[in-house]
Amino acid sequence: MSAIITDQLRILNAKNFVSAATSSVNSYYSFVGLPNATNYSSTWEANPPAPKDSFNQEDDYWDTMIALKKITTSDVRRMVNKNTWSSGITYDMYRDDISRTNIAQPSAATNLYSAKYYIVNEDYKVYICLQNGTNPENTSGRPSLDQPTFTDLEPKAAGDSGDGYIWKYLFTIKPSDISKFDSTNYIPVPTDWETGTNNAAVRDNASTSGQLKIITITNRGAGIGTANRTYTGVPVSGDGSGAEATIVINNDAKVESVNVSKGGSGYTYGTLNLTAGGVPVGSTVPIFNVIIPPQGGHGSDIYRELGASNVLIYSKIENDSSNPDFITGNQIARIGIVENPQAYNSTSNLDLSKASSLYALKLIGAGYTTATFNLDGQVTQTVGVGSTAVGRVVSYDQTTGVLKYWQDKSLVGFNSDGSLKTDPTYGYSLHRFTSIPDTGGSVNIASNEGTLGIDTNFGSSGTPGISTVINNRTYYLGQSFTKGVSNPEVEKYSGNIIYVDNRPSITRSANQREDIKVILQF
Repeated sequence: MSAIITDQLRILNAKNFVSAATSSVNSYYSFVGLPNATNYSSTWEANPPAPKDSFNQEDDYWDTMIALKKITTSDVRRMVNKNTWSSGITYDMYRDDISRTNIAQPSAATNLYSAKYYIVNEDYKVYICLQNGTNPENTSGRPSLDQPTFTDLEPKAAGDSGDGYIWKYLFTIKPSDISKFDSTNYIPVPTDWETGTNNAAVRDNASTSGQLKIITITNRGAGIGTANRTYTGVPVSGDGSGAEATIVINNDAKVESVNVSKGGSGYTYGTLNLTAGGVPVGSTVPIFNVIIPPQGGHGSDIYRELGASNVLIYSKIENDSSNPDFITGNQIARIGIVENPQAYNSTSNLDLSKASSLYALKLIGAGYTTATFNLDGQVTQTVGVGSTAVGRVVSYDQTTGVLKYWQDKSLVGFNSDGSLKTDPTYGYSLHRFTSIPDTGGSVNIASNEGTLGIDTNFGSSGTPGISTVINNRTYYLGQSFTKGVSNPEVEKYSGNIIYVDNRPSITRSANQREDIKVILQF
């Protein structure tokens, strides 16, 4: 049995994903992480390894996560392939019958959505090519010479070069969408084509202006009646009604041109009825190809017409002194997207605009303002007799004394691949740092650079510590501290990580921001 999953399912999946990602019921977040990539692979920077898709690996993504940024409704767009108009390029024309047995010309694409049958011009106006100069002498079309710039509702030529192209204007990409969603290979489509007012004229014109727009000539015929004559009102026979064409016969008694004069409606197939139109058959009968537009006409449903099976998610990571969740000074080598993560110690979805996924300690003691920690190095705390908490440093702020760190199984009795270590230094249990150690423990935090203590007075009065005042200046910490200890703002291992990208490390600086653009292909 032969079967196929059509492109329409991919388009539907993209639509459904956008609906889910922009629904108030759900929370989607981008994230950055993995500050110590070279510990995972010595060749990471030159050749980042492909991410692995397993539950075990998903835990590691959470363990090495640094911070998350909420994705809003304005951060998600359906996308289509980007075909930038350039003079001298021969583009495909829209055809409803492109398949592996009837390929597009000239691209040889075996399905419509792989063909280059629409373009975006230099002003970010998008047009579909309804005729690419195809005729009996140029069966693969001709180079495009005139860039379309018009916004007329009806299809027409773009200039007077005679290149034979007919273009249909669809929409103009908004400047705000250009800055966020334009990319090397994709362009965004409008979010509300079915109901929005901005593109209503094009959408409504699809149904009211008549369906058929283009008829091409496959064979010009010969000996067709009187030379240099024009035949009007030639009907199109098929399952629709009302379509007519005008046929011009040249000096050689062959068909010179054919144009649709009335588009009619309801056609899924059609042919010119020369006899009913009074056109003599001639010694060689001319052959025409009636091009059937998509359902509803050109511009009725651009998602279906252009094949919007891709989604771009945009996220801007920038430093924020009032909510400093995104660390500086250390590296990030992984980005991703997580669906419906939960708030820490809660079953409700996370709803913060930005959230830290790191643990943190507020340190105090002589020299804390000059202390340095080896980034990605280890810090420890004796939390009880024979029990040691160990963490990996992500960042340290000498002004506020806030140390951010993460913990995973590789710090204790397991390797990152899950295999057991021989005689691990700290045993097999991963203890949490605490301001209330058990008997035999202390609040001292040790590293190769020295020892400082947890500021157990910070956030100890029943009100969590979220900021500190130093020399009459307020410093916001980005996390909530209780007795000098802060948990992540997100519940680790909650939600679904749906996208991961390993990439060469970048070091974040105080005046830096990153624009993250993730393309999901359905």
